[in-house]
Amino acid sequence: MQTDIHPLEPFFQQMVRNSYAGKLGMHDAVIMQYVARLLCEFSEADKLYKVRDEEGRPICTLDEMLKAADPVHGTASSFDAERAVRKHIGDYALFVSGMYPESMDPYRRRHGRQSFEELVQVGKESYYIVSQFDLEEYADEAPLFRRLSGWFDRCIYGLRLVHDELTHTKPGYLPARVN
Repeated sequence: MQTDIHPLEPFFQQMVRNSYAGKLGMHDAVIMQYVARLLCEFSEADKLYKVRDEEGRPICTLDEMLKAADPVHGTASSFDAERAVRKHIGDYALFVSGMYPESMDPYRRRHGRQSFEELVQVGKESYYIVSQFDLEEYADEAPLFRRLSGWFDRCIYGLRLVHDELTHTKPGYLPARVN
């Protein structure tokens, strides 16, 4: 888990808390913290496509990401690499489906890109796979990823609420506090 505090983290913590706890009634502090940190991470554009191919180019399609996560038939060098890429796929799927659902329009599907339903399914599956790495250094995080997999749809909806709040709030105003 990340220990440094990103400059946007307090803002995103409040936005996520308002949406998840205040509007959805979802009071899982660990998930809310994880999602806020995810928003911080993906606020830096290069982090959205941080999985790279053998030549160092960003991998931008879901099919290529899945191949990069496969240690048997794909390019993952180890099971630890599989876990890292699967975690990224889950994060990517949650972020894109929650914050940018319009990116899953029919045009993209006709041109070989993933559909919204495929993205959600792969995101849930990826978090579930990450949750199965439940030994040694991954033992403490495994329950979080199990919950993220099981509550993936609610987490997407929570991010849509965050998106709506961000796009409908006047610039310069901080979100209201929810206790």
